[in-house]
Amino acid sequence: MKNYPISRRSFVLAGITLPAAALALPGVGDVPLTADGVIQRIKDNVGTAWLDKTVDRIIAGDGATPIHGIATTMMATLEVLQKAVAAGTNMVITHEPTFYSHEDATGELKADATFQYKAEFIRKNNLVVFRFHDHWHRRNPDGIALGMTRQLGWEKNVDAQDPHLFSFPPTPLTQFVGTIKARLKPQSMRVVGDPHLPVRKVIASWGYISQLPGIKLLARPDVDVLIGGEAREWEVVEYAQDLIASGKKKAFVLIGHVASEQAGMSYCAQWLKPLIPELLVEFLPASEPFWMA
Repeated sequence: MKNYPISRRSFVLAGITLPAAALALPGVGDVPLTADGVIQRIKDNVGTAWLDKTVDRIIAGDGATPIHGIATTMMATLEVLQKAVAAGTNMVITHEPTFYSHEDATGELKADATFQYKAEFIRKNNLVVFRFHDHWHRRNPDGIALGMTRQLGWEKNVDAQDPHLFSFPPTPLTQFVGTIKARLKPQSMRVVGDPHLPVRKVIASWGYISQLPGIKLLARPDVDVLIGGEAREWEVVEYAQDLIASGKKKAFVLIGHVASEQAGMSYCAQWLKPLIPELLVEFLPASEPFWMA
C-alpha cells in the first residue's frame, strides 16, 4: 500500500471530521479485523498443525464480517448469544456445538422452529460463531485441561508428563468432591463409589467420557478416581458399578459437561487477548442446564 505525504495540519483537520466509529478503530485508516483474520491468528498461534478434518470452523455467519468484539464460551446457547450481543461483541468462539450435534449438522433441523429462531438471531445481529474444540484440546498443554487445573487449584498436584493426571495426599472421597464443589460450584455433580475411599490418584477426562477410553482410564491400576463431565449411564457408569462390585477400590465423578470445561474457555479468553489486542475479548459463561430436584 502506498504512503502519501500529508501535512500535520491537514492530518489534524481530517481527524476532527472523522466519525466516532472510525476513531474507535485500531488506527485511523486501518482495515478492520475480520472473523477470518481472527481465525488466522488462532491458527498461527495455537501451536499445532491445523487438521484437514475438524469441527473447528465457522458454524454460522460470514468470515468477511468486521469484528468489533469477541466472546469465548463453553457452549453457544441462545442465552450466551443474547449476552454476547448485549456486551457489544459480534464474534462468539465456542468450545461445544451450536446446533445440537458434534458436527453441527443442520440438515434435519431446517424446519424446526427453535433452530430457525436461533439461526435468525445470529443472522439479524450479524454474529459469527466459530467452533474451537479440536485444536484447543490438541494445544500443548491442552487449553481446557490447563484452565480446569488452574480453576481447581491443582497446579501442584498435576503430573509433569500428563496434564490429566493428578496426585493427592490420601483424602476421603467425600472431602475430595467437596473441594471440587466449592471451587467449581457445579449444579448437578454425581458420584459412583464409596464415600470413604482414600483418593490418591485422579485422572480427568474433561467433557463427555465415551465408553473408550473411559473404561480403560478407570481400570488403570494406578488410578483411584476418574473425573469428567458426563457419560452414558449404560457405558462407563455401569462399568464403574461392576468394577466396584468386583472388589476394586474405585470412584467415578461426573460434574456436568459445562462445569467440566468452562474454566478452559475462560482461559481461552486470556490466551486470546494478547493475540488480538485491538479488540475487546471477554469470557461469557454458559449456564448449566440442570438443577437438582
